[in-house]
Amino acid sequence: GAHQRTDFCNESLMIEKLPACGKSFEEMMKRVDSKNWCNLTEFIMYYDNFTQCTEHEANNASCFWPNPLAEGFITGIHKQFFLNCTSENVHWEDPPGEILIILILIPVMLTCAMITVVVWCSKRSDIL
Repeated sequence: GAHQRTDFCNESLMIEKLPACGKSFEEMMKRVDSKNWCNLTEFIMYYDNFTQCTEHEANNASCFWPNPLAEGFITGIHKQFFLNCTSENVHWEDPPGEILIILILIPVMLTCAMITVVVWCSKRSDIL
């Protein structure tokens, strides 16, 4: 969670300490094949350690976390390791017209059939 300190934020100290978090993350990421850098399950624990480290260093410097400087640092790490991990945007298309008509008509016809059965049964209550 985000923490707020009442002390003065020592940005210089935070900027000085954050690279150690990045270096540690970089060392841990060397254990992961670069082909798997886009698969979060391969390095989630390393990323969690990195996040906790940046939060710890920001709090030690009496700064909010996250803050613009820490976010900038984290963004730099993301660019270093995850730049090629863009999510593919799925382009949704309507089905061809013939299929679309069938998909629309089936529920309409079933609804009409059910209404007909209900009306017919209600008029023939003497049999039921």
